[in-house]
Amino acid sequence: MPSREKLRQRRNKADERAAGEHNSLFGEILDWMLAPLMFVWPISIAIIHNVADDIAHAPYDKALGDSVYELSRQVRSTPVGAALVKPPQMRDLFHIDGEDIIYYQVLDGSGRLLAGDAEIPDVPQDLQWKAGELYFREGRVNNEDVRIAYMFQPVTTIPDSYVTVQVAETLNKREALTSRILSGVLLPQFVIIPIAVVLVYFGLARGLRPLNRLQRTIEKRRPTDLSPIEVRRAPEELRPLISALNDMMLRLELNLAAQRRFIADAAHQMRTPLTGLKSQAELALLENDPAQIRACMEQIFVSATSSAHLINQLLALARAESSTEKVHVVERLELNGLVERLVADWVPAARLRRIDIGFERAHVPLHVDGNPVLLNEMFKNLIDNAIKYTPIGGMVTVRLRADIRALFEVEDSGPGVPAEDRQRVFERFYRVLGTQVEGSGLGLPIVREIAELHRADVELLDARSESGLLVRVSFPRVMPEAEAPRDDDAPSWHAAPAGAGRPA
Repeated sequence: MPSREKLRQRRNKADERAAGEHNSLFGEILDWMLAPLMFVWPISIAIIHNVADDIAHAPYDKALGDSVYELSRQVRSTPVGAALVKPPQMRDLFHIDGEDIIYYQVLDGSGRLLAGDAEIPDVPQDLQWKAGELYFREGRVNNEDVRIAYMFQPVTTIPDSYVTVQVAETLNKREALTSRILSGVLLPQFVIIPIAVVLVYFGLARGLRPLNRLQRTIEKRRPTDLSPIEVRRAPEELRPLISALNDMMLRLELNLAAQRRFIADAAHQMRTPLTGLKSQAELALLENDPAQIRACMEQIFVSATSSAHLINQLLALARAESSTEKVHVVERLELNGLVERLVADWVPAARLRRIDIGFERAHVPLHVDGNPVLLNEMFKNLIDNAIKYTPIGGMVTVRLRADIRALFEVEDSGPGVPAEDRQRVFERFYRVLGTQVEGSGLGLPIVREIAELHRADVELLDARSESGLLVRVSFPRVMPEAEAPRDDDAPSWHAAPAGAGRPA
């Protein structure tokens, strides 16, 4: 196991990598709060500017309109057209405050200047107007922007005749009022926004304190303390995280308990063959008769073979339970070729016991996603069990079938497993009472572990013959684009001992 110093070094390296990635929850929340503010603020300034312009225009437009009405009252209709009542000193009618220049203009229906300033631009020709209504527009006089108010006044003595009355004013007072409004609104913002940023910063820092407390709580725990973290007093947003941590620690506690149980069981199971080896070795050392020494050595060989088998089974079970095997080395496999090669390897062992072993391949390719090492281990355990428990002269059939799932079956003509024991045989080191065959009680637990890693189901069923056992493993199947749904006419082969034949 890694030492505490190594674990600390690994954690420091992880912290350095995290710091190099600048992945800060505090900074990200702050960015998402301030970035929209920085985006919206210029837009708000533009909107405030438009509103301030409208506010500034309102009083001065009213005064400008009053000037147009006052000027229009000085126009009188005469038999020959329109004329002004007052002389050209009409500018005295308007309030002159020294900040803006005011222009006025009176035109007759033909566009002839009756009085005022000729610099005011003409009214647009396409304008839809109504006599006596007041209109406003923007324009330029003497290279200055002006606001123009105008109206059309009919001449009563001449049909369809009218005069155009226009008054223009520069925008100095309006711009000054707009600036004062903007200053009154925006200057406080330059003080309020930095204060708001500081308050947000400290508010976030305070809001993230529960995370810091959770960190300190976890860091203070002993390495062996896997008890649940208190959820009741945690903020609502942290409760899912704490619940997930509690679930993870519960799974870790279960895994550690399973490992402790496994180590204890393994130590117990290994003690018996090792004790036998030691006893046989002691007897061999005390014997002088070569025949007795040979018998002891043969017994030592049997015990060593049994111990090697048990160790291999334990290693296979440990590999099936390891997290690396669960996550990595998964590839697309075709079961027909994989299982056929594996069955061929077991033909010599079956012939030694005069067992007729056969293989029935699926009619179509059977593709699954899996780990080839673990699947080989699972298939090997099932075939080994079938040959081991089948009596001499019996029969073992390994079969692949294509259905909605990929089906792997091993059928033998052995004594079978009683229905009441079919769940318990998947427990480690459990063996059915009365079993005369040597074994470790780990074969089927290994099968179950590997099947669960591949999302497969394992079933123990009655064989099709009068006695025996049928073990079926059903895998999630990777379906090709076009494939026959069933495989009732699948080819098969069998390897029977000389002089023996598979019954029809």
